[in-house]
Amino acid sequence: MTMTDTSSADQTWSVDVAGLKIDLPIVPITPDFAISLMMVIDLGVRFGEHVGRQLAKKLAHLEPDVVVGAATLGIPVAIEVSRALRLDDYVILQKSPKIHLGDALVQTITSITSKGDQKLLLDRRAIPLLQGKRVVVVDDVVASGSSLKGSIDLVRKAGGEVVGIAVILTEARDWQEKLGSDASLIHSLAHIPQFSHDNGRWHPMEETFL
Repeated sequence: MTMTDTSSADQTWSVDVAGLKIDLPIVPITPDFAISLMMVIDLGVRFGEHVGRQLAKKLAHLEPDVVVGAATLGIPVAIEVSRALRLDDYVILQKSPKIHLGDALVQTITSITSKGDQKLLLDRRAIPLLQGKRVVVVDDVVASGSSLKGSIDLVRKAGGEVVGIAVILTEARDWQEKLGSDASLIHSLAHIPQFSHDNGRWHPMEETFL
């Protein structure tokens, strides 16, 4: 993993995602703190197919019945992992209170890239897809761990057994404490640090590497 030597505003972090290199823009969250941002929906079909196939390889031995992902960026991950596992059904946890979700199961989450609390919603009509089933929960990136924990909690409320968790990238280390014992279920393709600002440059924080 390397960082390009450009101005602070244009710095990127390069990461090898299971054999496919991508350059992620470093985006400030505060004047002194930044992350490298991966928008999986902007990386093309080939990237989506690649990560789906690579994550499926890590999950296949778990023999999952169904894949669960959270909107929005977890949707393409859920679709591609399901496709690679040759599963037809997948379940998407929504964040928008659509009219058909009036009686949905709800879990409150926070995100490092979103302002304020959000809600994850599971359509009750999807419960039969999860109840008594072996479930893998997927997402694009895990940073704080709040979104993944919310997804896991909803699957368990619906009666599903979470047998694995898969993300394209783990970020820093906060997710380990948030997920607790469930952190041992994580499968990922690469890791990214977080960044501090010094002398006009962004520098990876040593304590955020695994």
